[in-house]
Amino acid sequence: MRQLLPHPTDDVDPLPTYAVDRPRPAGRPWVASLFASSADGAAAVGGRSGPLGGAGDLQVFRAVRAVADVVVAGAGTVRTERYGPVRAVEAAADARAARGQARHPRLVVVTRSLALDPDQRLFTEADGTTEAPLVVHPPGAPLAARRRLQGVAELVEVGAGPDGGVAPAALLGELDRRGVDVAVCEGGPTLNGGLVADDLVDEVCLTLDPMVVGGDAPRIAPMDGVPAAPRAWHGAFLLEHDGVLFWRLLRDRSRP
Repeated sequence: MRQLLPHPTDDVDPLPTYAVDRPRPAGRPWVASLFASSADGAAAVGGRSGPLGGAGDLQVFRAVRAVADVVVAGAGTVRTERYGPVRAVEAAADARAARGQARHPRLVVVTRSLALDPDQRLFTEADGTTEAPLVVHPPGAPLAARRRLQGVAELVEVGAGPDGGVAPAALLGELDRRGVDVAVCEGGPTLNGGLVADDLVDEVCLTLDPMVVGGDAPRIAPMDGVPAAPRAWHGAFLLEHDGVLFWRLLRDRSRP
């Protein structure tokens, strides 16, 4: 891994590189979104983001997760990517403990319908070293589904948005109430798109893979029916590994 910007540097370790201060906005956590995209803008290959980014992406993925108090993902992403419990690697867990964080981030699953199976890995592979997943749902989530997940997760109801799903501001308000300072959002695109549309993302960690995919794969932050609203961002640094680029972008809130 090497750094291209702002100053060329060889042999960069992503773990300390991403472990920087993230000032908590008033009333909500700092939100960092993890995105992966092909050169032609596809957010998935064969329905999954895993094929994008290669070995370097795994290093950056672990480094960004290492700063999180919670890792937030939509239920569809959790199912498709076969999430297990979120565990930091040993070096990251030690660094987290030294900073006063829990050794591992807590997983937060956002779902409209609670279409989660108690036999999924994130529930069955829990071994007591991590907190039970926090499952956030709107008022309309089915009662039978709530009962099915009792005992394997902590369920919390928050306000719904216009589409009936969890409102992004309500999600962050709940995390704020729980004292979360840094939330890392891993998608999918619908969850990321809602946060971007409401201008609630402070940081984007973007993997740019030189692969050209074609087809009708989704974009990284689709906002169906919402007019585009370009906002001011700036690049903090740009890393490279085996031709894949890793760009850390920060929202410039001094400008619209």
